[in-house]
Amino acid sequence: MAGWLFCCCTSRGIDLRRVTQLSWNPRAFLYHGFLSDAECDHLVKLAKDKLEKSMVADNDSGESVMSEVRTSSGMFLSKNQRRIASWTFLPEENGEAIQILHYEHGQKGHRVATVLMYLSDVQKGGGGGDLFPNAEGKLAQEKEDTWSECASDGYAAEEGDALLFFSLHPNATTDNFSLHGSCPVIEGEKWSATKWIHVRSFDTRSNELCSSWAATGECERNPSYRAGSDGASGFCRKSCGVC
Repeated sequence: MAGWLFCCCTSRGIDLRRVTQLSWNPRAFLYHGFLSDAECDHLVKLAKDKLEKSMVADNDSGESVMSEVRTSSGMFLSKNQRRIASWTFLPEENGEAIQILHYEHGQKGHRVATVLMYLSDVQKGGGGGDLFPNAEGKLAQEKEDTWSECASDGYAAEEGDALLFFSLHPNATTDNFSLHGSCPVIEGEKWSATKWIHVRSFDTRSNELCSSWAATGECERNPSYRAGSDGASGFCRKSCGVC
């Protein structure tokens, strides 16, 4: 599955010599310098200009509500995943829009993702590292005595790095080792960008009439069919503004 990750060559703009295997259980890989400093700064600037509070779906009503669990502020950017698709070998249309996440002192996050891009450095010993609590072994990285207990069990990446990990085994069963979390930021702040990728196409408008249906309010009148729900993928997700 991951043999192509280690070929010492450049493929479709991706330098695979920069990829380091962090773990096989879960399958986790780090790309050093995936984004340039200028790209990181640009994404952070976009987020600061247009930052919105993170929203999550209420399991009972299906509506978006403010969550007390998600402590980060976030914003969704227009999709630009060609580079991610080249690295992961997963189709562009299977990915959600990139979300910019901002963690300040005392904030932490807990989610299963696909590609996590680091847009800033967190001061050494300042927390903000990422970890896999169920992993068979600790991620390979030299630790320092000043690091928190949480950070010592995880990985502290640098600005521009990208972390790729899989939540499914190659046979499509769930990888319980892939449970992912972030250590609280103790000092400074942390900016990151996350890309979730699905098994099937996520950005879809299966019917050419979706735009006109959305304009006439069909997304609200028939949400399960048009926009999708827990039990249905939806046939007009893009037109209904879901992705």
